[in-house]
Amino acid sequence: MGQPPDRHLALLLLLLLWGQRSNPEVRRPSCDRCDRRLACNCSCGGWTCVPTVTDRALTLDLSFNYITAVTGDDLTGHGALGSLSLHGNKVSAIHPSAFDPLWSLEELDLSDNQLSVLDHRWFLRLGALRELNLLHNPYSRLGSGAVFRPLVRLRRLRFGGPALEELKRGDLSGVTELEELTVDANNLTRYEAGALAYVWPLDRVTLRLRGPFLGNTSLASAVLGDVSYPETQLVLEDLNVMRNRSAQPFRETASRRVRKITFRNFSVSDEAIVDLLMVMNGTFWLNGTLPQFQWERAKRTDHKSIDEFFMRNVVVLKVFHFASFLELSFLLHYPSKVSIINSQVFVMPCLTSRLLVNLQYLDLSDNLLTDLTMMETLCNGDGTLKGLRALNVSGNALKSLSTMSQQVAKLSKLTHLDISRNGYSFMPMGCTWPSTLRYLNISRAKLTSITPCLPVTLEVLDLSYNDLNRFTVPLPALRELHLSGNKLLRLPPGGRFPNLQTLTVQSNTLNTFGPADLRGYKRLQDLQAGQNKFVCSCDFVHFLRSALRGVGDVHLTDGAESYVCDSPLHLQGEPVGRVRLSVVACHRVLFVSVSCGAALLVGVLACVLLWRLHAFWYLKMMWAWLRAKRSSRRRRRDGEASEQLLSYDAFVSYSERDAGWVENFLVPELEEPRDNDEGATTHRAPRPLTLCLHKRDFLPGHWIVDNIMSAMERSRRTVFVLSENFVLSDWCRYELDFSHFKLFDGSAGGEAAILVLLEPLSKEDVPKRFCKLRKLMSSNTYLEWPQREEGRAEFWRRLRCAVGGGEDDPLPRDPSGLLTLCR
Repeated sequence: MGQPPDRHLALLLLLLLWGQRSNPEVRRPSCDRCDRRLACNCSCGGWTCVPTVTDRALTLDLSFNYITAVTGDDLTGHGALGSLSLHGNKVSAIHPSAFDPLWSLEELDLSDNQLSVLDHRWFLRLGALRELNLLHNPYSRLGSGAVFRPLVRLRRLRFGGPALEELKRGDLSGVTELEELTVDANNLTRYEAGALAYVWPLDRVTLRLRGPFLGNTSLASAVLGDVSYPETQLVLEDLNVMRNRSAQPFRETASRRVRKITFRNFSVSDEAIVDLLMVMNGTFWLNGTLPQFQWERAKRTDHKSIDEFFMRNVVVLKVFHFASFLELSFLLHYPSKVSIINSQVFVMPCLTSRLLVNLQYLDLSDNLLTDLTMMETLCNGDGTLKGLRALNVSGNALKSLSTMSQQVAKLSKLTHLDISRNGYSFMPMGCTWPSTLRYLNISRAKLTSITPCLPVTLEVLDLSYNDLNRFTVPLPALRELHLSGNKLLRLPPGGRFPNLQTLTVQSNTLNTFGPADLRGYKRLQDLQAGQNKFVCSCDFVHFLRSALRGVGDVHLTDGAESYVCDSPLHLQGEPVGRVRLSVVACHRVLFVSVSCGAALLVGVLACVLLWRLHAFWYLKMMWAWLRAKRSSRRRRRDGEASEQLLSYDAFVSYSERDAGWVENFLVPELEEPRDNDEGATTHRAPRPLTLCLHKRDFLPGHWIVDNIMSAMERSRRTVFVLSENFVLSDWCRYELDFSHFKLFDGSAGGEAAILVLLEPLSKEDVPKRFCKLRKLMSSNTYLEWPQREEGRAEFWRRLRCAVGGGEDDPLPRDPSGLLTLCR
């Protein structure tokens, strides 16, 4: 009963496994390292199979992974792919149709893998391929049939490796228009003559034939013979020519009149180099390792066609046995160009220099020359090298600029001098230079200042990467000036360089520049001023945007990405071309002016409005009242509270112009009443009242507002004598408003105010700013001074009743807190 379910389970597992095998996309990883240009860099990702990428990819780099195979479906859908690199993997198997979808592929790199067999079916659909690299794979031959025949557009081919042993005729059949061919055949043992002859013409051929040159010179001769043409440049690498026999293959190149052969990683013995010169007999010169030997046989050869000696990274074995190049006098008469670079040369004897009679170009850069040995090399400045036009001694140990100028002063044809990367730290005030000097390079030295030592004939001057903080020496003929990598705070004055066309000041300490700085440069066309610490002000940002768009005569040729803000802090690191500054930041003076004008206008309008509403008067009164209130509280703390607070029955507020009425009528009537008032309703003598008058009762030496406040606080009533003079008096107004504020003060006790109209005065006659007085008058709680005598007795009775009503007959009060006068 249990077996059928087991069989069903096994069948289900088998179907699942088959489904996974039939759909490899399920297990393939994905690589998402594609940039905006659709270049996918999936190198060094640890992939063991080809990952999936976007179908729109134009470049796919899968180098340095662990891919072992390329299946038929790995590259499906990548018809737009133009470059594919599988360099540095472990690919040992490629499906015959793996590259068929890549109909537009132009570059394919399969180097450094484990391909032991090359299959022509890989390339059947790659008709657009222009470059193919098959180096360093373990195949021993190129395969059966014409592997490269479908590649009709192929222009660069690299194949071979340590396992390549055989090249047969027809291996390169169909490849007839190569521009560059590289063959790694150090261990080649079988070669059919004509195997490489199918490819012609060739611009450049690189061969590695160490084994054939050492053990099978006939094979090496056959290979060289098939690729040697006068127009083809031969590059021979990894050669070790130690015997006469090993130089014989070069007879093929000599017979074909090859014009240029380059040797890399080349070692040669004394015997072999003489034989090599004899074999070549005037066709070329070499670059390699030169020990001491006898040149007698080589002197009989004809090398008049030699034009250039170029040696780089040369190591001379047993240099202490090497005397000089005097034995090469039969060769040194001819070359016009000599380059000995990075070869530990510390001196070239003057006797040798005198042999270079046709020399026009001398390059001794990156060696061990000093000021003393340079004097020996240039024969102490006697002008031996009369035809020298260009001298390059950069990267040595030279320190004296004065010595250098003296040594080259008599070189009457010298136009180019490169003394960069030396130890120059001081420039003398005067120097002697040849009048023909046009180009001078003193970059990457230690100069801190520039003097008139510079020749005025210069057209190109390079002072990059020194320690200069300014440059003001006039050079009227200068066309190019390079000052990058210094400490310049501003651009050099343009008026000193009237013919300057190109200026580079990158990586300095510039923080800004503008049209005013460039106005002096009359002919400046190209400017490179990026990679500085720019202050992104409005003027600079506006100017730079215009310059980057090509507006104006000056063009910034180093690109917008080189101009980055360093300050202000919120813009640090932002490209200047993307900066957007506000109107407030860019037009601050105008903004402040407009803002201040608007604020002034608003202020004026507010002041006019407040003046019309009498706000200033109220504020002035409020401030006076607050000061008086504070003074009153201070007096209470100091002991005045012990005195009896209510000292007066009434405080009389009146204008100074109404003092006659107060003193002649009011005071005698209330403070010294008669026994019987005419028309009185009672015969009881009235009580004398005490009045507070400012002339009589104010304390001298105190602030008048303090006196007013104190008088009101010590009086039960306040009598206001109203007239036109009253409303014109500031102090009367203060007294009126102080009395109103007392009503809302908890300590005021709710005392009342009494209004006496001394002359006819309607509410409309009172200015609007006296809103309290107008309100009081509208409530009809005031006494009018009668002009006729018969009504005055009643006036005095009612006034006396109002002032002293607290003792005789309590009176009702109106809602505003003011006393309702006796009727």
